[in-house]
Amino acid sequence: MSPTHQIQGPKDWNRVAESNYLWRAHSLQRWDCNNVTDQHLGAHTWKQFFLHQRRKELRLSLAQPDNFVCKITENTAFEAGLAYLSGNSFTMDEQEKSIICSVSPKKELCAWDVQEGTMIWSSPVQKFQISNLVTLPQMHLVITEDKSKTIKVWNCQDRDSLATLPMPETCYCMEAHLTKDGPFLMVGDAAGDIYTFTLPELRNISKVTAFQCAIVLLRCSPDKKWVFACGTYSRTFPQVFLAEDLLRPSEGSAPLSTFLPHKLCTTACWNPKKKNRITLMSHNRRGRKTEIITFDLTTERTGGQTVVQAYEISSFQLPPRLEHPTWIGASDGYLIVFPSGPDLLLFSITGFLLQQFQDHQTAISNFWVDPLYVLTTSADSVHLYMWEEGGCPPYLRSCCHLDSTWRDHISHRFISCVKCDNASIVLKATNISESSILVMYSLNM
Repeated sequence: MSPTHQIQGPKDWNRVAESNYLWRAHSLQRWDCNNVTDQHLGAHTWKQFFLHQRRKELRLSLAQPDNFVCKITENTAFEAGLAYLSGNSFTMDEQEKSIICSVSPKKELCAWDVQEGTMIWSSPVQKFQISNLVTLPQMHLVITEDKSKTIKVWNCQDRDSLATLPMPETCYCMEAHLTKDGPFLMVGDAAGDIYTFTLPELRNISKVTAFQCAIVLLRCSPDKKWVFACGTYSRTFPQVFLAEDLLRPSEGSAPLSTFLPHKLCTTACWNPKKKNRITLMSHNRRGRKTEIITFDLTTERTGGQTVVQAYEISSFQLPPRLEHPTWIGASDGYLIVFPSGPDLLLFSITGFLLQQFQDHQTAISNFWVDPLYVLTTSADSVHLYMWEEGGCPPYLRSCCHLDSTWRDHISHRFISCVKCDNASIVLKATNISESSILVMYSLNM
């Protein structure tokens, strides 16, 4: 039924409640699933798709420790980080496979089946160690950079990379995304330049000089409209670019951008629900002050020209008694979450403490957040939280606590990376000698 069709009785209301138009709108509002089409769904309706995805989300949040199967790769070192190649994929399959990518001590890129705890693919041994990796799960692609400043694109099926590109400078941050115009990769390098490439070809689309220092933070907004960049120099203001100008540059004209007038930025995050909203954290070591500032971005017509405007909508300082956070996350437009010592704290963007979780005995050593879940780790455990629907109290719900199963394998370990999807939790435990193990919890319920 068309959304403009006049509703005359209960039968019409029933048809509206079952319509693909309504359930597709619900799905797009909740998930980044623009690539899902009617052909993709086959015989299934958008309502079935929505309910199936919600069941998968809730299954992890309802799990207990006994519902997980743990697999550990012993005495294995991993450089770079971890990234899911699949998982949270928008399929109607009941039994999804979670695939995680990592780097071996032999300088191989590896793909692991989390449920089985087995390596399912590895690249040839590389001449240089891989120092950075990101994935584009929608296209089953992995992008790496090695110590020789070379970027490569892999599909984790073929033996060799799909594309290779030497870079003039080290790339400290990479972002891969799929838009209506196709897939792209953005990198920020040590010279302060932002490069944009097509995927998987690595064809250069644009190069923009953002700073006269290295770029250490590069964040694309959830709707792929904005790109946040932050340099290493403490007196440099962070910048936000209009992504369209980086993806489709106009010859002879600079991309639209604006500075966010706050120095000493240490981290930042976009809000997954209010997609033009970004929250920054700045830290003044001398004054021992940590400030959290939230901006809304917009484009406006001024004097016949389009300009980017950033409006500061709130800011507050953390109490001096709190340890300076390393990470920060956001949800629902008005909520900010971060660890401080052994506690996980949830604030409003105006500085009101809403929740304080005390689920760890020791300091939180790693933290990960996405639109659905929050993960925290300490020396003794992993804890899973889930955002409540609609930003309603209790806002963030404590779900599952997993005691460490890795301490028996190598001592003096800390968690250097943790991630999850709807069916698994994966972490990398590293010790002072830089040897690591991969700990994979898969849901079995």
